[in-house]
Amino acid sequence: MCVEPTGGKGSRFVLASASPRRLSLLAQIGMAPDSVVPAEVDERPRPRELPRDMAVRLAEAKARAVAERERGAFVLGADTVVACGRRSLPKAQDEAEARGCLQMLSGRRHRVYGGVAVVAPDGCMASRLVTTVVTFKRLSEAEIDGYIAGGEWRDKAGAYAIQGRAAVFVRKLIGSYSNVVGLPLYETAALSKGLGFMT
Repeated sequence: MCVEPTGGKGSRFVLASASPRRLSLLAQIGMAPDSVVPAEVDERPRPRELPRDMAVRLAEAKARAVAERERGAFVLGADTVVACGRRSLPKAQDEAEARGCLQMLSGRRHRVYGGVAVVAPDGCMASRLVTTVVTFKRLSEAEIDGYIAGGEWRDKAGAYAIQGRAAVFVRKLIGSYSNVVGLPLYETAALSKGLGFMT
């Protein structure tokens, strides 16, 4: 059970992710980490696991894994899951996978679940789930071909990067934009502050 916040100014801040997008987002709000230590966790979904549950589970697992190695630091873990209904879309690794994701998202509304977890120097952990609803316009085969040719989809959840060329696919967005990029900034700052972290 968590008690009064500890740590505070002077404590190290570690990002448990190799994502350059998360690093850039943190710098944007003055929370640039002292170090980046990617967490080695199995990111495959569990049988019948809902996308929203998967996002929080992985964020917590990443934060815990790195906190065990980075004693006395604030550790931030995060995960982003793009979902169509109850189905979690992959982080596209090849063109066929990317095409399948984009065809599924075309003309439809989907949800982006962002899991955020922060472990304080005393081991206390707080986490949060953030949901953003995104609606894509109907994509032509030519638009999908062009986007795939650009390579921006590689290793992106749902095979797209909203901060890049895929911005023109978005008809409507409800919720946190930064969550779709890779890290919900309001919630990240609030969780960190709640555990005693000060920039």
